[in-house]
Amino acid sequence: MVEAPIRLGVAGLGRAFMLMLPTLARDPRIRMVAAADPRPEARARFEADFDARGYETVEALCAHPGLDAVYIASPHQFHVEHVRLATAAGKHVLVEKPMALAVGDCLAMVDAARQAGVHLLVGHSHSFDAPYLRTRAMIRSGAFGAVRMVTALNFTDYLYRPRRPEELDTAQGGGAIFSQAPHQVEVVRLLAGRPARSIRAAASVWDPARGTEGAYNALLDFGEGLSATLTYNGHGHFDTDEFQDWTGEMGTPRDPAVHGAARAALRRVASPAEEAALKEQRAYGRGSGAAEARRGPPPPAYNHFGLVIASCEKADLRPTARGVLVYGDDERRFEPLPPPDIPRAEVIDELHAAVVHGLPPLHSGEWGLATAEVCLALLESARNGRDVTLKHQGPAQTAMTYWEERYGHRNLGAP
Repeated sequence: MVEAPIRLGVAGLGRAFMLMLPTLARDPRIRMVAAADPRPEARARFEADFDARGYETVEALCAHPGLDAVYIASPHQFHVEHVRLATAAGKHVLVEKPMALAVGDCLAMVDAARQAGVHLLVGHSHSFDAPYLRTRAMIRSGAFGAVRMVTALNFTDYLYRPRRPEELDTAQGGGAIFSQAPHQVEVVRLLAGRPARSIRAAASVWDPARGTEGAYNALLDFGEGLSATLTYNGHGHFDTDEFQDWTGEMGTPRDPAVHGAARAALRRVASPAEEAALKEQRAYGRGSGAAEARRGPPPPAYNHFGLVIASCEKADLRPTARGVLVYGDDERRFEPLPPPDIPRAEVIDELHAAVVHGLPPLHSGEWGLATAEVCLALLESARNGRDVTLKHQGPAQTAMTYWEERYGHRNLGAP
């Protein structure tokens, strides 16, 4: 029996949508039906790309007949309002990370989905990526003993890519802690496999011209001797893609000779307005669209988020863009994963399983709440210099078990 695709609407045709466009345009489990964006050129491009309907407001989008789910890719500060609109209309929701900028808003979003009887998924974060899911399944197998320590390290040029003014304002959800830390937090939580207890962190503004945190160090305590260290540096000097054989975050090849390109481009910008305009050049409706995404070749490797090592009692496991390296007592071996046919298809795996089959998502609203709490606690600890106890880290064991079993096998097709 051939299942009907998910009829999807999109709230916000910005950068997050552009990153998901190759997935949404190519996965047969998705049918793009409608979108909302204040920019007329983005709506016109969407309508032409997908033979779909464009709306100026999210309210109008959520009233569109025939939607199964809404992908909320609007700026961080609008997530809670847009989740409420979508759930009130009876739609399942996939909302971008960070889920929200306050724990209270996250709780309200979880409650709205529960009251409406719909699924709420949070992502994409890199904890969706198949190599990390495969590593968690390997840990769960028991073959390597208990996991004792997780190390996550990522160096990028994040802070010097073109930004709108609010993206450089921590209070409005800007900076590395809200935009980048969720990736690392979710990867280490996935690999640890149990709720975190507390966090101690250091972060500060290194570059006054950018005005927000571009780097942090954090120690996440899971209790019973299990901890994770999270290091992120977005100041554009060293690049941890060197540890991935120069495979970039999106699974595509990088040229190591192109060093400092982000800073060089930014030096040519004379004002915040010019910088925002530079970012706008990459926005949907200005450059390539769905046709180019459909024609593109399959990605050679999976997405990744820097160097990650899960240290177990009998081996260190290092997920890479192409599989998992195992460093045991007497051997070093590589367990490859089949290359992806569609980038970020793991996101659609969870969305499809939830919407079509009613299976609980791993990246649920409760999961996103836990991540948001860690990020907010990271910022609090960095500012007051003390450990912060975590209170909203409840496990999602049913979903965790299902997805561990799924990615414990070589077959990575649809459920």
